[in-house]
Amino acid sequence: MWHSTRARSTVLLVVLLVGLVTSFLSAYGYSLNHFLSATVFSGGERCDPGLLCVYFLDVGQGDAIFIETPDGHQMLIDGGPGSDVLRELGAVMSFFDRTIDVVLATHPDQDHVGGLVDVLDRYTVGAVLMTENKSDTPVYNRLTEAVSDEGAAVHYARAGDTLVLGEGVAGEVRFEVLYPDRDPTLLESNTSSIVGRLVYGDTEWMLTGDAPQAIEEYLVALFGVTLHSDVLKVGHHGSKTATAETFVSAVAPDYAVISAGKNNRYGHPHQEVLDTLEAAGIEIKNTADEGSIKFSSDGAWVSVE
Repeated sequence: MWHSTRARSTVLLVVLLVGLVTSFLSAYGYSLNHFLSATVFSGGERCDPGLLCVYFLDVGQGDAIFIETPDGHQMLIDGGPGSDVLRELGAVMSFFDRTIDVVLATHPDQDHVGGLVDVLDRYTVGAVLMTENKSDTPVYNRLTEAVSDEGAAVHYARAGDTLVLGEGVAGEVRFEVLYPDRDPTLLESNTSSIVGRLVYGDTEWMLTGDAPQAIEEYLVALFGVTLHSDVLKVGHHGSKTATAETFVSAVAPDYAVISAGKNNRYGHPHQEVLDTLEAAGIEIKNTADEGSIKFSSDGAWVSVE
């Protein structure tokens, strides 16, 4: 009888605690399932202190790249097509972390900015970097409204801009804008994509949005082999409209990351792109096959998980 009473009391206590936790999570816009999955999944995914971490998030057919510097500053480049980005951020950020220092929207297409509306709703964002290319579409209009409501500082990125994100033992972590170097309002959306390079010590990531081959070849003409980077984010989800052989040769990465949806209707990545990367001896990573992909750097080396 004593054991039965004690068991009932324990069950009631657990039910009460679950109710309190659920109420607390609901107040912050989370579900209990989200909390449990993030807590379990994120144990090995969080950034190790003192390292730069770059996550290519699995958001389906789209782009979302989360960066955390050795001193804890954060940047999100694009947000994928919808709210899946919140789940992925929940796996790599502390559950109680409600701020992101910088959000960058490479260009106004749905598969890059759709999820940023949800990000701006859930997180406090310090600054937003955008292209001046504007799109009169419902998703872009919602994004501009969300940016206005957030009250974050807005900067329209141009070639030559450098954003210092944070620092570590190897020096500054900086994002260098390489393109556009002209009025992007006159360009097609993909052609207006912000192309930038993330640099920490001797390690670099080349991040190209949906920039087509014409822009890649233009950058090669401007910068040549100084484009070299350890990691290349493959343009336009592996479409054959990007990844020119001359550009791949100039960047000469060890890793190429394709951010695409599983069994997507576009057939990304196209075989021509895979052939180009394989011929160059580059290790290919694809979110459609592996889920979110994490790179780490101490400024001297890059490792991938």
